[in-house]
Formats: sequence, C-alpha cells, structure tokens
Amino acid sequence: MTNRILLLYNPKAGKGLFLQALPSVIDLFTKAGFTVEVYPTQAPGDAVRKILALNEEYYMIVPAGGDGTLDEVVTGLLRSGRDIPVGYIPVGSTNDYAASLGLSTNILEATGNIISGIPHRVDAGIVNDIHMFIYVAAFGAFTDVAYSTNQDLKNALGHVAYLIEATKRLGDLKSYRMRVTTEDDVIEQDYIFGMITNSTSVGGIKHITGRNVELDDGLFEVTLVHNPKNIIEMQEIAGSLLTGNHDTELIDFFHADRLELTSANEIPWTFDGEYGGSFSTVRIENRKQSVKMILDNRKGGHLR
Repeated sequence: MTNRILLLYNPKAGKGLFLQALPSVIDLFTKAGFTVEVYPTQAPGDAVRKILALNEEYYMIVPAGGDGTLDEVVTGLLRSGRDIPVGYIPVGSTNDYAASLGLSTNILEATGNIISGIPHRVDAGIVNDIHMFIYVAAFGAFTDVAYSTNQDLKNALGHVAYLIEATKRLGDLKSYRMRVTTEDDVIEQDYIFGMITNSTSVGGIKHITGRNVELDDGLFEVTLVHNPKNIIEMQEIAGSLLTGNHDTELIDFFHADRLELTSANEIPWTFDGEYGGSFSTVRIENRKQSVKMILDNRKGGHLR
C-alpha cells in the first residue's frame, strides 16, 4: 500500500498561517512515514481539477483551508469515484464542518490527529446530479454573505464578519414561493431562507441546524424559514434558529434523504458557503457514508 499523501492548501484561507506552519506539517507527516506531495491551489475550483486529474495512488488527501477547500476535494473524489480517506486541516475563518467533526483548529494538533486518526464514513449531498456539498446547501436571505464578505475582514474578525455583512441586508429581505416535495409530503410556502444541512454549525452558529444531528445517518436536516409578517415574527424566527429549538410554525423543519424544491424563477444557491449557481428546480439527494474522513481516534460511534 502506498504511503503517499497529497496535501492541498489554500494560500488565501484564514490568516495565511498555514504557510508558516507548512514546513512543520511536512516534517510531522514525514516522521510518521509518509511521503508528502504539496499543492497550493491557484483559483476557485482548482482542487476539484487537481483531484480529477490524479494519476498516482494516494493513501490520503489532506486539504488545508476553509470548508470551501474541503468541499472541492470531496467534490473531486465523488466525481472521480475515488474512495480515498480525507484528513482535514481547518484553517478557514469559520470552519463549520470542522466544528461538527470536533476537529482541532490548531494546525499542528490537527496534523497529529490525522496521523493517529482512523477513517469514519460521513454523508455528502449531490444537487441535480452534478453539484456536491459536504455540509450545507442553502438559498435565500444571507446565503451569499459567505462569498461576498471581504476576505481581509473574515481573516480579521472570523464569523463576526459574516454577522456584520448580514446586518446590512435586514432591510432587503426577499421571499420566494416554493414547492417542496419529499417522499412523504408536498409543501407550498413563501420562504426567505432555506438550508439542507449535514452539520451542527452553519455560519459559526452552533445548533442552528437542530439538536442531536448525526453526520452518518443518511438524512439531512431541512430548515425552511417562512416570510415574517412583522418584527415580532422575525424575533421568533431568530430565537428559534439561535437555540436550535424549531418549535415555531414559522419554520418548517424535518429530516429527509432526498427532496425537490421548485420555484417560478431561478434562485441563487450556495453549496458549502460558495456560490453554486441559480436554479428554478433543485433536486437534492443524500449520499450516505460516501466520504471517508480521518478523525481523532478517540471518537467513535455516531458522529454528532
């Protein structure tokens, strides 16, 4: 079996700290008996292209960057049909999925945990049989905040930068009439926001996706927020989302392994915090346990 590792890192992620730690990361992997190939991503989508073009066999792929970098690696692996374990070094500004997995954001500690870790299979999602995501597909209010927020501001303030950007949008809320079809139900409603998730955190906010989330059960948590009629309803929605207790009639919350959302007009969507395109019909399917993530070997059982 090969001991070769492909280490892909995003030079622009986080505060650029990974570049300073890179020699130490390589040293740790080398001391553990691995041969390390290093590749700095050059532009959005580059990690996908790199994975699809692989000719060598690898023991593991190690993305170092934000959740967007991880998304690209997972997308490349799923599109290519390669079942290679992924060891994630989170160095982004929010690191939602890393928080869900309980990964360390200390670069060298994360590297050590990868070296001593074991693979756990987790779910991923596919949209319209093309677009992959590892933890969230979303539409509506604030979903473009992640990719429109200034990178320097994100580096300096972390997830607070997202909140600052989102506050600017409060006066421009737009609703979308949507038909949501699942195996068990059909819903028609006006929504200002919706997210299909496999994560315990989105936008740096824990429990926004509900309680007792499992990342390997083949089910998404679906959160669809109604159009509020007044400030009181808006406050009720915010309180429900921030506590993870979706006990309000202003939020449709359920679990599903697949669903279809349709609207009269095309709506912008984001996948793992990155702009993914505009669609009038979106079909989302859970690919149960399709990705091998290397986790701290002290973890076990269901991932929460």
